[in-house]
Amino acid sequence: METTIAIIAGRDVTVADAVLAASGLALVMLFLAAIVLLRSARARQRAEAAAAFRAAELENQVGTLLQAQAEMTGRMQTMAEIFGERQAELNKAVSERLDGMGHRLNQSVGEATKHTQDNLKKLHERLAVLDAAQQNITDLAGQVTTLSNILGNKQSRGAFGQGRMEAIVADGLPKGAYSFQAALKSGTRPDCLIFMPNDAPPLVIDAKFPLEGYNAAKAADSPEALKSARAQFRGDLIKHIKDIKDRYLIPGETQDTAFMFVPSETVFAEIHEHFDEIVQRAYKARVVIVSPSLLMLSVQVIQAVLRDQRLREQAGVIQGEVLHLMDDIGRLDDRVRKLQTHFLQAQKDVDLILTSADKVTKRSRRIEGLGFGEGVEDKEEITPELISEPRLAARS
Repeated sequence: METTIAIIAGRDVTVADAVLAASGLALVMLFLAAIVLLRSARARQRAEAAAAFRAAELENQVGTLLQAQAEMTGRMQTMAEIFGERQAELNKAVSERLDGMGHRLNQSVGEATKHTQDNLKKLHERLAVLDAAQQNITDLAGQVTTLSNILGNKQSRGAFGQGRMEAIVADGLPKGAYSFQAALKSGTRPDCLIFMPNDAPPLVIDAKFPLEGYNAAKAADSPEALKSARAQFRGDLIKHIKDIKDRYLIPGETQDTAFMFVPSETVFAEIHEHFDEIVQRAYKARVVIVSPSLLMLSVQVIQAVLRDQRLREQAGVIQGEVLHLMDDIGRLDDRVRKLQTHFLQAQKDVDLILTSADKVTKRSRRIEGLGFGEGVEDKEEITPELISEPRLAARS
């Protein structure tokens, strides 16, 4: 054991020293190992605690995630249900709107179709009216042509003027107050005679239509042609006035004034506008130039005169009828007053009858109370006056 095995720093190292050093080294190594083991155990415990903490934390996080996932799943389901309901409501609203739009569209199309049919119907009616108007225009054109042909012929023109004059007179006067184409004592035949009241001579009306000179004056394209046409028109008027004066103004047989009927307002206006001397000549000859409107007014005045004359003739008859009417009214008043007296007497009799009926009713109630022991409090004492009431009622 004391054997030197090495010299270190001038010191001998024996086996015992070596063993002791080895033992110390071993103890140090063991101590170090124990420390290392202790530290590793502590590190392992810390690691396990950290792992456990991390595991718990991870578990908590996983639980939180699972809870969040569950909540998310619930929310997703809720959202899905809400989306489903909203989708159903949207589908229903869209369907209803589509149905409403379809109904309104059908209604609008129906109304538009009806409106179109009505417009087409009205259009057909208007076309029918236009066709009728066109036909009337065609007929009127034919009538104008016929009228032009009539007015172009002197005899036809005279017949036209006479027919218009006869229509005005016949519309305004009663039958028997006029006569057409009546013969005078001289043998002449005026177009119309109007019989005046009070056995006065009749009024002569003769129709004249001086159209050639008027048409020539309107168609004149130069002063010379116009002068010539007016001279012709003036000559025709003077001739017509002279013929009426010489033929129809007969003292004692006709009125001292006669009417010259011009069946055209235009020709009449032309005479009074440009031929004042002709109007004055006719006035002096006691010939009055009248148009259709003036003749109508004159006929109405004559009608009023004839009506007044008839009223004066019937005044006596009317007065007698009025007197008879007054007598009838007097008799009616007397009879009404008598009828009123009868009504008053009947009313008085009815009042008396009602009074007697009331007394009889009261008497029967009293008798009923006496017979059955009822109405003791209301019972009245029978007096001679009550006994005499039935006799009075019988008399009344």
